[in-house]
Amino acid sequence: MATRFAEKVVLITGASSGVGKAVALRVASEGAAVVLGARGKDAGEQLAAEVRATGGRAVFVPTDVTVEDDVARLTQAAITEYGRLDAAFNNAGAVNAFGPIGEIDEAGWRADLELNLTSVFYGLRHQVPALVASGGGAILNNASNLGVVGMGSVAPYVAAKHGVVGLTKAVALEAAAQGVRVNAIASGAVDTPAFRNSMGATPEGEAMIAGLHPLGRISRPEEIAAFCAYLLSDEASFITGAALAIDGGFTAQ
Repeated sequence: MATRFAEKVVLITGASSGVGKAVALRVASEGAAVVLGARGKDAGEQLAAEVRATGGRAVFVPTDVTVEDDVARLTQAAITEYGRLDAAFNNAGAVNAFGPIGEIDEAGWRADLELNLTSVFYGLRHQVPALVASGGGAILNNASNLGVVGMGSVAPYVAAKHGVVGLTKAVALEAAAQGVRVNAIASGAVDTPAFRNSMGATPEGEAMIAGLHPLGRISRPEEIAAFCAYLLSDEASFITGAALAIDGGFTAQ
């Protein structure tokens, strides 16, 4: 396992914290060169330095995934720095608009779609040709469990994430013959800084969210990263077009 990603180049968005950071550290520990994209420049540079300090290869590119030129620049960085791209994790995303549908304005709607869905379109648009040019590979999109079930008060986010699942399936069918696999993960609540600054900011909030999961807790970023690493690796060579749950049983209810 230590060399599962030897000589592989893996691109990750939303890489500066949470699940993105955990995936970066996991695949780098298994030999990957990582191309890190995030808006947080200081945190991104720090992560790249952390990988390099342990003997790994990493480059950070400041990236706003809602800007296609940024996404194109991030993808090109893999080619410029390492000569190829073997896998990509489109992870960046967040909830922007909260509330009943009648109280959500167009700006909130568009913000959720741009960050959570259009960004994945931009990623796929540039990553698929790069992977084909490198002989094939894998793409993983973070659809969250709200990409496969509904929830009130976050309708734009739910719509965007359902769109990610549909986009994943469509592009998986397009790219299969070219040796590119495309999947999505449907993760439950994860113990990240974003969670701790929102629903998990209080013990009561954390307990409420944990109680929504049959296993009675939220996940750790490292648990999600282990699953992502498998799906991005050659060990998952017969999996494509799937939205796979890692959510403590949330979507089984």
